[in-house]
Amino acid sequence: MIFDLDNWQEIAAAMHKNKLRTALTAFGVFWGIFMLVIMLGSGAGLRNGVMEEFKGTATNSFFMWTQVTSKPYKGLQPNRHYDFTTEDGVALKQNIPELKIVAPMNQLGGYESENNVVRGLKTAAFSVYGIHPQLALIQQFNLIEGRFINAFDIRDSRKVAIVGERVIDKLFAPGENPMGQYIKINGVNFMVTGTLRGAGKGDQARQQAESIYLPFTAFSQAFNRGNRVGWFSVMSAANVPATLAEEKAMALLKERHKIAPDDARAIGHWNMEVEFNKLHGLFTGIELLVWFVGIGTLMAGIIGVSNIMLIVVKERTREIGVRRAIGAPPSAIVSQLIMESVTLTSVAGYTGLVAGIGLLELVNKSLPPGGINMFVHPGVDLTVALKALGILILSGALAGLIPAQRALEISPVEALRIE
Repeated sequence: MIFDLDNWQEIAAAMHKNKLRTALTAFGVFWGIFMLVIMLGSGAGLRNGVMEEFKGTATNSFFMWTQVTSKPYKGLQPNRHYDFTTEDGVALKQNIPELKIVAPMNQLGGYESENNVVRGLKTAAFSVYGIHPQLALIQQFNLIEGRFINAFDIRDSRKVAIVGERVIDKLFAPGENPMGQYIKINGVNFMVTGTLRGAGKGDQARQQAESIYLPFTAFSQAFNRGNRVGWFSVMSAANVPATLAEEKAMALLKERHKIAPDDARAIGHWNMEVEFNKLHGLFTGIELLVWFVGIGTLMAGIIGVSNIMLIVVKERTREIGVRRAIGAPPSAIVSQLIMESVTLTSVAGYTGLVAGIGLLELVNKSLPPGGINMFVHPGVDLTVALKALGILILSGALAGLIPAQRALEISPVEALRIE
């Protein structure tokens, strides 16, 4: 049946006979699949853009910092200030096997503060951090030149610095090599041993490009921090949920600093895994909604095809009667009508699929590198295209079933009487 040239010629003749009707019906299917592809591609672009924000940080990581206690505990009053210490980091590693990395960090002047950095006659304000080299396993750093902070820098409290590209732009002359040069931070000289550009996108990339990173021990020594820690960057062990590791870490820190176990305000924390899962669930819901709306739109077009096929059956009642009278089996009638329906939906749908993918590719090429406003690489993959194509073929077959059943109910004798 499929390879019968006469059948295909008959299908082409039937469509050509009613060109306007065929075109309007095909447009409904075209628009349904076109909108489905566009919505799926746009959703993928939004997902890619948002997930780029997580690209520079391990998703099984979390961060903890001190706040003010809110409840009395063991004779201590609420609204109490306290500090994390390097001993807390050691205790976390020794007592909680679910933790893989515990990296203490400090920032000169506190969160989001900037400090005067001097080189020669140039002065600028940048964020200055004291870090451990293990932080590079939690947070991505893209070195341009030189090296990152290492264990020897920590052991010997070396006064070295890793600087972002914006720091170089403001403190060094164009084309000048910053490697081995000295910068002065709050009156203390540090030698530049590495340069980096911001990793990922958005605030994190901008922050890294405008920051200076020092060995944690040299930072504490130069700026009189002693054993105080501003916050801990922590990564859970493999196959250990970060939420579980975070609960155990916070419980231990509360015990060490005599904080009520149910004091939810005393320790500030931010869990990358929780935020990532929230966004993943959100985009899964968006994708399901897009499929629901898109398939609904496509079904409207398919219903139009089914209605047109019912009209076709009515118009061709005499023809069907003649074919039945000369011995055509019911399967031949059914397959003929289903082939017409599948052909119409497949051609229109495939055109809509190609048009949708083409438009997404055009948008993708017109976007600047890295996308805009958290919208990156819109498009659909091969799996989605194959799913859409499968839906088309199945929908076309379903659209022809009811008209085919109606055709079988026609009595050959009654059909031959129709003028």
